[in-house]
Amino acid sequence: MSSKLLKRELGIFGATLMGLGSIVGTGVFVSIGIAAEVAGPGVILAVGIAAFVAVCNGLNSAQLAANHPVSGGTYEYGYKYLNPWLGFTAGWMFLLAKTASAATAALGFAGYFLNAVGVADRTYLILTALVALATLTFIVLTGIRRSNIANTAIVSVTLLSLAVFVAVGLPEVRWEMTALQNHSSIGSIFQATALMFVAYSGYARITTMSEEVREPRETIPKAIIFTLVLTMLLYVGVAVVVAGAGEPDKLSLQIGGTTAPLEVIARSFRIPGVSQLLAAGAITAMLGVLLNLILGLSRIWLAMGRRRDMPRVLARLNPEGTTPYMAVVVVEVTIALLILVGDVKTTWSFSAFSVLIYYAITNLAALQLSPAERLYPQWLAWVGLGNCLFLAFWVEREIWLTGLALIATGLIWRAIVRLPAKN
Repeated sequence: MSSKLLKRELGIFGATLMGLGSIVGTGVFVSIGIAAEVAGPGVILAVGIAAFVAVCNGLNSAQLAANHPVSGGTYEYGYKYLNPWLGFTAGWMFLLAKTASAATAALGFAGYFLNAVGVADRTYLILTALVALATLTFIVLTGIRRSNIANTAIVSVTLLSLAVFVAVGLPEVRWEMTALQNHSSIGSIFQATALMFVAYSGYARITTMSEEVREPRETIPKAIIFTLVLTMLLYVGVAVVVAGAGEPDKLSLQIGGTTAPLEVIARSFRIPGVSQLLAAGAITAMLGVLLNLILGLSRIWLAMGRRRDMPRVLARLNPEGTTPYMAVVVVEVTIALLILVGDVKTTWSFSAFSVLIYYAITNLAALQLSPAERLYPQWLAWVGLGNCLFLAFWVEREIWLTGLALIATGLIWRAIVRLPAKN
């Protein structure tokens, strides 16, 4: 059984693009529409608050990864700085949330792609999603270098389409300044903030893949900061256009729908061609998210296999040491199973709760760093911890109750698989 480490092949540019590829996808094409439904024009404030929480969490993730640069992210930090039960909880919640998100991204890609090629028959939806999943899984199996090349191409198209959307859409913005008070309650803004936080959380891919980053103590913090700053600027621009030029109640993404949510707004722009470019951006965005989730999920399975919280076979690497091939195959199978079902709003709300719990554990681990290990002030970890725990319970009640039940289920599983080790 191989226990060797993955090769370090990512620099600052590659790591930043991995973060952007994970964030700028369902995050912008799905979450802003859903959050705008909940909070109306208050989505702009939600984007800002979520960005602040994300910065706190991102900096704490960065200093943890810089000091402990191995695959697994907060799963590993929980083990090293807290205790095995909290480490397992972080890994378990990541697997649950991101597998569901990956299935959503695959189905979203299929819906947008079929619309773009003029296929109205939705019976091809699942087949198209499975083909996309199989193709990207093959790329991931070839190693991080080729995955990075594919991600760079995908992210470039997505960023171009969104930049054009914001540039053309800002002159179209129109609303009364009193709209925020009239249509956005404090509760709706907090709920939208929780949903928007998920839209920033893709930077975790940089930390879960930190074993593959060159000079991690320098590269990881810079890559996370660059990723978050670029994302925040983009999201604020998109949110302003969504709230001021669109109708939020028509923006939610339905699996198998015929248009990308933001495309509805782009069709009303006076400059032609923006909606077509945005449709292309939505297609590449979903592919980018799916690619990066396969990468991130496989590294969590790898880490959990190494510690025997999951079967040890998941810790096997290919002969070149560039990919955990057994873990990648397991990721493909689990995503494929979930592609058969799914509701975007429910999935996104569950992801919000799961990711907020995950980052609460991240911040708790950051509080345990010694002064020599710490790169940023300790108060950032306290702020991040408090905000994560506060926002986690602003999603729908049935969502967080389900989340707590699944945490209990995971801990029972760990207790069972660990029993032989005690005898």
